[in-house]
Amino acid sequence: MNIRQEDYKDHEAVFKLVENAFRDEPYTDHQEQFLVERLRKAESFVPESSLVAEIDHQIVGYILLTKIKIVSDRLVETPALALAPVAVLKEYRGKGIGGRLIREAHRRAKSLNFNAIVLLGHPSYYPKFGYQPIAKYGIRLPFDAPEENCMLIELKDNALLHVDGCVEYPKEFFER
Repeated sequence: MNIRQEDYKDHEAVFKLVENAFRDEPYTDHQEQFLVERLRKAESFVPESSLVAEIDHQIVGYILLTKIKIVSDRLVETPALALAPVAVLKEYRGKGIGGRLIREAHRRAKSLNFNAIVLLGHPSYYPKFGYQPIAKYGIRLPFDAPEENCMLIELKDNALLHVDGCVEYPKEFFER
């Protein structure tokens, strides 16, 4: 398997992959493929964190990290990233592709000097990569979601030691 930065020529394959990956998921609006398209055009887009996984020259997995902020009640802004989405073609699930994409995204985020990644995801999957509940940090999301699904990871020790507040997502997350 090869993990590499997404290229413009990959966009159609990634659209279909993300659509396929979320088609039968129960807790989604099934619009993640359109979110990816909007985020690619956003100021918050980080090209180095838009990654594809290939097997035999076929794109079988995708992950995207986007710039966000954690804004305290005192209006102090802390930069971070949001993981959304991570997707693997259904026929390739259970082979460790998602995990490899997550670990590579973490590595690249660290090399770009980001300190934390926030996500809304499955509470049984992401903790094995180091994700913990955001509530533990005094951080909250700007919308209602089950607490166990709201997680983050510190990419550097104590990166969020004196950080609290609400995650501020780019407007593209809320457009339709």
